[in-house]
Amino acid sequence: MHRFYKLFDMSKEKRLGTLILILSLMIVIASVLFTNNLARRLADEEQKKVETWVAATQSMIEAPEDADLSFELSVIQSNTSIPVYLVDSTGTILSCVNVIDTVADPRVLNGPIELRLSDSDAQYIYYAESTLLRQLRYVPYLQFALIFIFIVVAVIMLFTAHRSEQNRVWAGLSKETAHQLGTPISSLIACQQILGERYPKDEVIPLMQNDIKRLSMIADRFSKIGSEPDLVPTKMSEVVDKSLAYMRTRVSNKVEIVNQVDGDCPLVGDVNTPLFAWVIENIVKNAVDAMEGKGTITVSCQQLDDEIEVLIADTGKGMDSATRRQIFQPGFTTKKRGWGLGLTLAKRIVEEYHGGRLYVKQSHVGQGTVFAVVVKQSKHS
Repeated sequence: MHRFYKLFDMSKEKRLGTLILILSLMIVIASVLFTNNLARRLADEEQKKVETWVAATQSMIEAPEDADLSFELSVIQSNTSIPVYLVDSTGTILSCVNVIDTVADPRVLNGPIELRLSDSDAQYIYYAESTLLRQLRYVPYLQFALIFIFIVVAVIMLFTAHRSEQNRVWAGLSKETAHQLGTPISSLIACQQILGERYPKDEVIPLMQNDIKRLSMIADRFSKIGSEPDLVPTKMSEVVDKSLAYMRTRVSNKVEIVNQVDGDCPLVGDVNTPLFAWVIENIVKNAVDAMEGKGTITVSCQQLDDEIEVLIADTGKGMDSATRRQIFQPGFTTKKRGWGLGLTLAKRIVEEYHGGRLYVKQSHVGQGTVFAVVVKQSKHS
């Protein structure tokens, strides 16, 4: 049965992200509705202006010679923004005003509005949208683009802030663990030295010394989390061999660990040995748990262009697709006991501190799993 442990409270970030998305959508919808309504009202106003313009022109045509046409002229001259075309019954353009680029067929525009010259002769007015109205119709798209950029930036900022918070939690937890281990390790070292002086031939003393060294190395690993690790050219066969040699003494005799990384392997990677060994040991330990204390673990290594790929394959129960998607998430575990931190921490060590990749290369239920650890090959090898 899967067990989940909530290491980080994501509820606030999720609520804030959802709130930002809802507000952004509301702004977009309100803006589009308002702008469309404004454009429709402006289009109606332009239609009325053209109709007034046509009426004034018609009045001038029908007016007697001695009539005062100053009002009609002012109406006609007041149109300085709406493109207007005067065409005959065949669609030929006779004249136009406020037109920059003449259209081939003005009959595709708004209209026609009839202009009677006589009982048997008529001309027609067609008009296009003003520049202001055309620009107003593009406003919703511009607003949508700006709001989309705002959402993307907000999401990136939230993600970055959450990652930074997680990193601080990881670093703080690791350094506190290293600090807490420091005092008892110092006491154990002193006790071991005293016992070594009193019982120099006791066979247990060297075993205690090895375990104390191991605890010191574990504390050193934790202290390195959150700090920039020193990456040095390291022969992969050596770090793999030491890690597997340690694990062989701590697993059942029914578990066979096969090291296919030959000692003469020329592959050298830029790694931090204590942290990289921690990754290998963690994956091997998870493989032992997946095999329930019985099976074979095979570790191999190969070169991929300028990278080195370490493959750790087991004959365990394998994983389904749902488990594969969550296997590196903090707090996820398929075991009855455990915090679900090991693989998460291993992935951080490989990807954030070594600039590499840690992923499940393949896994089939009932057939086993293959983990791949990829790091850069050293240029000084």
